Amino acid sequence: MFKVSLKNILRPGFAGGTFKSGYRFQKYWDTPMATAFFCGETGAGLFIISMLMDFLPGIIFGLLITGVGKTFFHLTHMGVPGKAWRAMLRPDRSWISRGLWGIIFFVGFGSIHVLEMLFNVVPAGLEPAVYMLAIAGAMVVVTYQGFAMSHSTAISFWSTGLMPISSMLYGLLMGASLVLFLNAFGFSISSPEYISMVGLAQVILIIAVQICLFSLLHGAKNGSKGAEQSYVLLTKDFLARPFLFGVVGVGGLVPLLILLFIPTNFIINLIVTGCVMAGFYLFRLLIFKAGVLDPILSPADIFKR
Repeated sequence: MFKVSLKNILRPGFAGGTFKSGYRFQKYWDTPMATAFFCGETGAGLFIISMLMDFLPGIIFGLLITGVGKTFFHLTHMGVPGKAWRAMLRPDRSWISRGLWGIIFFVGFGSIHVLEMLFNVVPAGLEPAVYMLAIAGAMVVVTYQGFAMSHSTAISFWSTGLMPISSMLYGLLMGASLVLFLNAFGFSISSPEYISMVGLAQVILIIAVQICLFSLLHGAKNGSKGAEQSYVLLTKDFLARPFLFGVVGVGGLVPLLILLFIPTNFIINLIVTGCVMAGFYLFRLLIFKAGVLDPILSPADIFKR
């Protein structure tokens, strides 16, 4: 899907697989990592929204999506999965390490909170601590991947504080959308007031995501040469159609218009959730595909040689 062909690499300024100086696509993070990011942020976002409403089905599904989906796709990406535990040893230096600790807190204390809701197994004085530690772990999971990307200074398009913000906004948007879908599917939310509040939050989050996408593109267009190349790829080149029509159109504008002008029911909830999910997953894939490493020399220096 969206495989980069040779003609897209060997254009002026791109070095491709040669030893010449020029732009190169990053190839370290691809579909498995994009899927892991998607599962992590979706599960954590669903968990956070559900925790605020004591919505047990959403809490359980959020834990499963992150705990199972994210872990599986991370392991498929790793060359030596048996050494994955070493990632937790340096939380002082790595957002990957901090994220792993966040997942441990999220899944661990989140599971304890579920047992408390079902069987009252936690002593009364410890309930607030378990709740807050689970929420804190989920907040780390929903943002740390963006922080990890923003530390990639060699890829200018990623090196921005908007990356963790986009992760959080998309995660919470997926959470709100899935809560409304689960409610329409038969997992009833206790209070009708919660439904209207989550519906309003869904609309606000869709608008916030669109503003964040515009800001990412604006920053890339006016950033370094590598970031500018990423902007061109996403708006004018071979990634433009899936990004503009898929991420911005289907994933943002279509569900926003539906929610503003069409009364909600099960089918509408299904369509909106599907559109948001497709747009978010495409965003995760295309952000990796558009990652361009800055050349050591400027394009002007390259063309002089």
